[in-house]
Amino acid sequence: MLGLPLAFSAPLVLGALALLPVLWYLLRITPPRPRMIAFPPLKLILDLQPKEDTPARTPWWLMLLRLALAAAIVLAMAGPVWNPKPVTEAGKGPVLVVLDDGWPAAVQWSLRISAANDAIATAARQGRTGAVAAVSDGARDIAFSDPVKTIERLRAMKPMPYMPNRMAALGAIKKFLAANPQADILWISDGIAAGDSRGFAEGLIAAAGNDANVRVLNASQLPLALAGAENSPSALDVRVLRTAAGGAVQGTLRAYDLKGLPVGETHFAFSGDTETKARFELPIELRNEIARVEIDAEHSAGAVTLLDSRWKRRRVDVVSGVTADVSQPLLSPSYYVTKALAPFADVREPRVGIRDPVSAALDEHPAMLVLADVGVVAGAAQDKLKQFIEDGGVLLRFAGSRLAASTDDFVPVRLRRGGRVLGGSLSWDTPRRLAPFERESPFYGLAASEEISVTRQVLAEPEAGLPGKTWAALADGTPMVTAVRRGKGLIVLFHVTADTTWSNLPLSGLFVDMLRRITAMSGESATGDTNATASAEGQANRTETVAPTRTLDGFGVLGDPPVTAKPIPIDHSGVGSADHPPGFYGPVTALVAVNTLSPQDKLEAANFQGLRLDMQALRPAEPIDLRPWFICLAFIALLADALASIWLGGGLRGLRKRTPGRAVSAAILAVLAFGAVEMTGAPRAHAQMQFDPPSSRGQFDLRNMPGQRQQAPATLGNVHPALATRLAYVITGDAKIDEASQAGLMTLSRALAARTALTPGDPMGVDPSKDELVFFPLIYWPIVASRPQPSADTVARISNFMKQGGMMVFDTRDAMTNRPGDAPTPETQWLRRLLAGVDVPELEVVPRDHVVTKTFYLLDNFVGRTTVGQTWIEALPPATEDPAQRPARASDSVSPIVITSNDLAAAWAADSRGQPLYPLIPGTNRQREMAIRGGVNLVMYTLTGNYKSDQVHVRDLLERLGH
Repeated sequence: MLGLPLAFSAPLVLGALALLPVLWYLLRITPPRPRMIAFPPLKLILDLQPKEDTPARTPWWLMLLRLALAAAIVLAMAGPVWNPKPVTEAGKGPVLVVLDDGWPAAVQWSLRISAANDAIATAARQGRTGAVAAVSDGARDIAFSDPVKTIERLRAMKPMPYMPNRMAALGAIKKFLAANPQADILWISDGIAAGDSRGFAEGLIAAAGNDANVRVLNASQLPLALAGAENSPSALDVRVLRTAAGGAVQGTLRAYDLKGLPVGETHFAFSGDTETKARFELPIELRNEIARVEIDAEHSAGAVTLLDSRWKRRRVDVVSGVTADVSQPLLSPSYYVTKALAPFADVREPRVGIRDPVSAALDEHPAMLVLADVGVVAGAAQDKLKQFIEDGGVLLRFAGSRLAASTDDFVPVRLRRGGRVLGGSLSWDTPRRLAPFERESPFYGLAASEEISVTRQVLAEPEAGLPGKTWAALADGTPMVTAVRRGKGLIVLFHVTADTTWSNLPLSGLFVDMLRRITAMSGESATGDTNATASAEGQANRTETVAPTRTLDGFGVLGDPPVTAKPIPIDHSGVGSADHPPGFYGPVTALVAVNTLSPQDKLEAANFQGLRLDMQALRPAEPIDLRPWFICLAFIALLADALASIWLGGGLRGLRKRTPGRAVSAAILAVLAFGAVEMTGAPRAHAQMQFDPPSSRGQFDLRNMPGQRQQAPATLGNVHPALATRLAYVITGDAKIDEASQAGLMTLSRALAARTALTPGDPMGVDPSKDELVFFPLIYWPIVASRPQPSADTVARISNFMKQGGMMVFDTRDAMTNRPGDAPTPETQWLRRLLAGVDVPELEVVPRDHVVTKTFYLLDNFVGRTTVGQTWIEALPPATEDPAQRPARASDSVSPIVITSNDLAAAWAADSRGQPLYPLIPGTNRQREMAIRGGVNLVMYTLTGNYKSDQVHVRDLLERLGH
């Protein structure tokens, strides 16, 4: 802690340095002197060197080199790391570290704590006392403590999830400086102007005096923050803030739901301003699930914004009892409601001409249903509406001539018939103004504009509890908005129309605010929130509080609330503080979000200009790994040792007379030296991975696909079904039926090639339990009652094939044995058991005008080997006159299933010469031709969909045919 900045990742390896004296002893051992041998021949003696080349002992410089080599290897294995320490000025008095610990400090929190630790440790080495004052401590007295305890306290400190007021801590700092006038002050600032940073700095200088040593460590990385979100009609917009304008900055926002699961992500970019917006372009259902949005890799409470029910965009359906005139929309009551709800709700209206618009609207599961001048809700819609309210939906009604003439049970109060006219030629009354909203009303806090006037209203019958059901009233006390709870839901009634015929309220901004609050209560009602109940009955106490559930810490992580957290009022709209930290408050079914920043907040950099401060940036001191340098030093020493050994062995002459072995040694040393240079950080060239292209085999082999069974009929060859459009049949295991299926589909394929633009490949037999079905647009399945039922996995594969756009033609072949009113045939029973696990749509007998009857030929029905059986297909909704209103359907309106009993394959089957293989009943050539035509229509319907039902281009097509 207080030692040198040099550290080792494996310090035990340093024990090997103790072996260096042994190595020195071994290296300095004197080798034996060479023996003198007298050799008579003079010629040989002349070649001897007079000077002794072999030294008597190892030179000191070579021994030192080898010891350095061994030491470098040991130090490299110990993993040396150099941690540079910041330069700290020396002083005489105590040291006071003032630490900003608000949410902006979380971005570089570890650096701030490290800087404070270094200041306290340096003061301890210099024999000076030190103290730490966190801004969030406020007026708490500052006292000296042991350096070890002070550092432990620093390590235990964490940033606050709110912005503390620095001026609250200035009093305690002044008191400390008055007792210690020679103290040096180190202010580790977060660099944000919020919290009155300038006033705090000026107060700090004034309290310290002119001779005081005041230094500021400012943040080198200023934080990013999120301030507010808006759930617009097309996307969720989030404000992203930064402190100072500058260069381009990019980042990522991530959205999560209440369970912490990711919902979506988007990107943002600053081009030079201090504010930008990020958009989550998601469906309204997904946007409503978002509970938390945060900046990726920006770990602070300010980088997180929490969303509760107030930010959700709810689904609202509007039904008007007035016949709409699209040429004059301002006369429609739904126009004003739709315009007022559009900024904060997903508004839908039933299609024009629908028989029961209320039922259609409820079938879309809205959060709120608006009925504008709808008199009586009866029939099936009455039961649906009652259940909708009981389950937590909100019914918002507007009065009108129809509601004034009749009434039903879906009103909060009993109404007088006829209504009340104010300001007419036959009335003594004048238009009334709105009265101020009572505290118990959900509209409390909204300003009742004097410009709003009411000329007509539906009156409520006097009854007990009427004031408690009144949310808004006129100046004379008569109710204008009433509400009552029914079950978990809510019924709200405006006693005026939704247009401007009875009042000018729809033209005011108050109308928008009132609808916004009612819409927000739709989520509360759906969850059975007691607050909505109390508001609906006029008994809510607006000062009711809710306790914290989950709160943010300074790093932006949701967790358990601290013990100091206090409940908030239910209408709390402020930002987080020490008493009310940011987070979620209240029950899980009706959470209230408190954020660190408000939607109006902005970030500004602290201004220290003109102050006598020693500015120094808070920058990270990156540790330096010394292992590459020690390894490089070891290789250099090894190379020098090798060269010295060669020199001592033969001098320059030895170097000139290189042997192949020495050349190899030199090459190895060069490679090792190059490796040492590489380890010091020299750039490396990375070769790209080369992949061999797949071998061209002419065709794709289905046998090589995992989970596939080899298809090798003698007539097909080894061909993959995706190489050509082809039909398929299910192999039943009955040889006779499988032969009929193969022959029938072969004949049908030939007919398609001869009569249409399609040239299909030869049909294939498939096993649904093993083969991949996605390659085939149509699969023919003859039902054999004696075969076992497929497994659950096979049934799932069949269902998946049908959902992905394929058509399955089931042929029970029991038209002659099936009798109306009798028990189902074995084939029908077998098929019913199979389809029990398949998601089968509603079926109907093929109507005469169905698109499948006119895709290629004009047909009345589908015949096969028999003609008395019926053919079933998916039932479609009734067509609309406007093609633009046609419902969108998957697979271009192609039915995923066709069920017949006429034995189609046997009627199609023929040999290579075109001779039929099976007799027909009754057995005419036209019957066989109509069977082929039916098969052609089925295939073309599968491949082309509902293009024949498109009536938009019929006129152009007829004109072209006329030419």
